[in-house]
Amino acid sequence: MDYIVVLAGVALLLGLGLAYVLSGVQVIGEDESGLVIKKYGAPLPPGRLVALEGEAGYQAELLPPGWHFGYPFWRFKVSRVAVVVVRHGHIALVVANGGASIPPGCILGREVACDSFQDARAFLEGEGQKGRQLAFLTAGTYRINPALFTVITPENAEVFDMAVEDLEIFSVGPDKVGIVTTLDGRPIPAGDLAGVPVEGHDSFQSAQQFLDAGGCRGLQEQVLLSGSWNLNPWFVKVEQIPMTEVPIGYVGVVVSYVGREHLDVSGDEFTHGDLVERGRKGVWIEPLLPGKHPLNARVMKVELVPTTNIVLNWAQRTEQHKYDEKLSPITVRSRDGFSFMLDVSQIIHISMKQAPRVISRVGSMQNLVDHVLQPTVANYFRNSAQQVSVLEFLSARTDRQREAYEAIRGALGAYDVECIDTLVGDIQPPAELMKTQTDRKIAEELQRTYEVQREAQVRRRELERATAVANMQTEVVRSEQMVAISEKGALAAEETAKGEAARTRLHADAEAHGLRQRADAEAHGLRQRAEAEAESKRLHGSAEAEATRLVGEAKAEAYRTGVAALGGQAFTAVQLATVLAQHGVKLVPEIALGQDQGGGQGLLGALMGRMLQNGATPQVLQRPAKPPHGNVVENNHKQA
Repeated sequence: MDYIVVLAGVALLLGLGLAYVLSGVQVIGEDESGLVIKKYGAPLPPGRLVALEGEAGYQAELLPPGWHFGYPFWRFKVSRVAVVVVRHGHIALVVANGGASIPPGCILGREVACDSFQDARAFLEGEGQKGRQLAFLTAGTYRINPALFTVITPENAEVFDMAVEDLEIFSVGPDKVGIVTTLDGRPIPAGDLAGVPVEGHDSFQSAQQFLDAGGCRGLQEQVLLSGSWNLNPWFVKVEQIPMTEVPIGYVGVVVSYVGREHLDVSGDEFTHGDLVERGRKGVWIEPLLPGKHPLNARVMKVELVPTTNIVLNWAQRTEQHKYDEKLSPITVRSRDGFSFMLDVSQIIHISMKQAPRVISRVGSMQNLVDHVLQPTVANYFRNSAQQVSVLEFLSARTDRQREAYEAIRGALGAYDVECIDTLVGDIQPPAELMKTQTDRKIAEELQRTYEVQREAQVRRRELERATAVANMQTEVVRSEQMVAISEKGALAAEETAKGEAARTRLHADAEAHGLRQRADAEAHGLRQRAEAEAESKRLHGSAEAEATRLVGEAKAEAYRTGVAALGGQAFTAVQLATVLAQHGVKLVPEIALGQDQGGGQGLLGALMGRMLQNGATPQVLQRPAKPPHGNVVENNHKQA
């Protein structure tokens, strides 16, 4: 019984296995697909790699995950293939191994609706082209028939001679633009530098729409802005460049080499140049304001024009803008045949609205300096210098500068450039001429210096005299005070003499008055005794009183005269001598040694005689120094 059970079980298993084999069951996992290969059947059409009508070979449809029946091993071979996974931040390129041929002039197969290459039948029936494809895979998981398509991912990029970076999503950095060059499309028309912009291709991310809209291969006018873009590296190449920056104090004049046909909008009054609207070929009439602009620098040129004052130096120095780097001092020749050099600074200004007109005329700021300002300024000063001599040019520098400003302003106005000022800097006249002028000036300065020194010596002498006078001021004050004292003494003596005279006069008057009273009393007493004697006595008394009065008046007059003639001291000495003589004092010495000029015995002789009489040795008498204002005393003595 057990044996029978075992045999029955084995038979059941064999039956099940035979049923499984005969049914052709295929089990496909979740992360794989089944690639079906039909072992026999009708042959594939020429050039076809994948069967669409049950032909022998690779079948177009893949088996999805799950159980599949009807694929017996003697008719089919089912290969399990892994799904295609595209990581985030990358793309995958596709090469079609079958399909229609790519037309001449194209390098990539056109895009068809095939569920991102997961529907091989739709690709082939939609006349998909074999070779590299315009369409590509973005991040995700795909079930793609490897018999028809080869998928290039970052994992196998090196096998196909590609870098991993080529399959990364392309990122344009901030403050940058992407210059695009397409590798497929129709040729750029003759005369154009780049392909004209077309619509609907989502910034070159949809290559097929770009081609369908008539996009051209080669350099493109349109640029990519900052951001991330899914771009097919077989279709576009992108170069990142910085945005066009217009600094503060400048405007950008755009010279476009691409765009719509040229159409001048400057007007008839604007000559030697033309301007166009934005988007056309030529110089745009609207300048770019300060800021950053996403322009294609490969097909446009932006000429920066300063809107602040520009200083240009015809000298050895150079401004920071470098426009005057090639300028040098101007060599001129004067009327008298001397050559000399001078430095000139020219200040100009270009307004924002006039900047496109200036660039339209001259092409660039450097051309404005080299082709307009340089000849205009240099030729003016050469012509101006020939009209005067070197010395006249030097002496009339202000006039030359003003005339240069007027002339250059008019010349630059024709180019829509405003002349702010013209400044004449250092002038380098001939050395031999300046040596003569220098020698002459040195001689004049030396002469002036000598005069100043002489004046200084005169002032110094006056200063020394004043200093000496100041130093002697004490002596002068002392002498003046002594003179004042002497004068005051003389005045005091004079007043004393006047007082004595007045006292004497008063005394005489008093005596006369007393005598008069006494005489009157006597006369009154005698009048009663004798009338006869009274008359005689009265007359006698009157005569005596009159005589006494006259004597007193004479004495008073004598005192006044003596004081006036001799001075107070001398007259006092005479009075003293008179009093001594009245009292018997000898004034004449007994021994006379000599005579004075008048023949009499002098006082000095008398003193010497007295000394000899007393046995004393005479000493040499020194003549005393002449006191200040001694002439007054001598004169008074002589008068006495």
